[in-house]
Amino acid sequence: MAASAPDFRAVERELRHTLTDGLLPFWLDRGIDSEWGGYLTTIDERGRVTPAVSKQIVTQTRMLWGFSNLQPFCRPADAPRMEQAARQGWAFLKRRFWDGANGGFLWETDRAGAAIDSGKLVYGQSFAIYALSEYYLRYNDESALDCAKQTFDLLQVYAADTANGGYFENLEPDWTLSAGGACAGDRKSLDIHMHLMEAFTTLYRASGLEIHRRKLLEVMDVIVTRMVDREAGYGRNQFSADFRTLPAINIRRTWNAERETGQQLAEPADTTSYGHNAELSWLLLRACEALNLPPDTYAPAPRRLLDHSLKYGYDHEYGGVYRDGIANEPAAVTDKEWWQNFEAMFGYLNGYRTYGGEPYLQAFFETWAFIRRHFLIEEWGESRQLLDRRGNPLVPGIGNKWKCIYHTGRALAECLNTIEHLKEKQSKREDRQW
Repeated sequence: MAASAPDFRAVERELRHTLTDGLLPFWLDRGIDSEWGGYLTTIDERGRVTPAVSKQIVTQTRMLWGFSNLQPFCRPADAPRMEQAARQGWAFLKRRFWDGANGGFLWETDRAGAAIDSGKLVYGQSFAIYALSEYYLRYNDESALDCAKQTFDLLQVYAADTANGGYFENLEPDWTLSAGGACAGDRKSLDIHMHLMEAFTTLYRASGLEIHRRKLLEVMDVIVTRMVDREAGYGRNQFSADFRTLPAINIRRTWNAERETGQQLAEPADTTSYGHNAELSWLLLRACEALNLPPDTYAPAPRRLLDHSLKYGYDHEYGGVYRDGIANEPAAVTDKEWWQNFEAMFGYLNGYRTYGGEPYLQAFFETWAFIRRHFLIEEWGESRQLLDRRGNPLVPGIGNKWKCIYHTGRALAECLNTIEHLKEKQSKREDRQW
């Protein structure tokens, strides 16, 4: 069904209200730790904060990223609070998470900032680079960019796999490789390499340095040539050091091992994440844009990733996007998590902007409708974490050590930016009323 002009106007208003009047005030009011510094992210569906919870580098940096990147969408009166929220977050990271002896950022501290786990996970380092680069771009703090560059340099020394390409991902406090098995020092993943690409894209935008450009190109090539089935159009999850595909297992310290979840596969399998496929599609295109490369540089991978997500990951009966599947088969895990749905929503809209085609546009509208109906808590402008296939809550909480402002806020903002671009494009063509 073709989208009508009122659809875009209504959805734009809904997205903007959710972000500007809901999500940003929600995190400004609840997410700042005024006692110890940094951010509080464990919040139930009634908006109640649980303060006595440890702090993890991933969500601390994602909150810093949010208060930097999303600042243009806040209400004018909230702009000073956004900046202060970002500045104190960077101060806490610098004071409590940076490892003065070995360099790099710790994985986890207690609320006050005392180290609990000093492991050097590349996942955490990537989000530090991403957040500090974005913070610099917004607030022009050179100390943050210097730290992002230093973290990047440490990855090249200790984590880059010069024999096989890509990066080792799980390292100990002194940057030695973690053991195999559940510690997974012998594994690589699409997830971490995708977020390295995301981080290097923003770092290059901030620095303009050739080394950052070159390493961004390298990680893009690794993803597209070693981790994605370009013909079928999906990304595989886990690999050996030399990029042989492995059944995906739960790994110590990472999301799969720690998150509250619904369905589980009985045995490890070569799975694909529909949310990652949609997210990877638009992140590849964004990296090409930052590098001033044509959008078809990695064609047909970005479009086929979207098409695979629509064919196998989208629930055409109830709406929304499933969690995981196996290659070109029906979805294996049919519950629905917030981040896959928010990322897919923007992925489909970006697909429409890039390639045209009503199926992408309709999937965007329908995914947003499912999000509003089932994920979103209207009072707060934020999302529940996990639902069953029909949209009933399985994990209703708004925030935890893994969930904060990032996926939700970013998707809303990217959709608004893209709608603005489409409005300008359509007004020039004068073939659709907005």
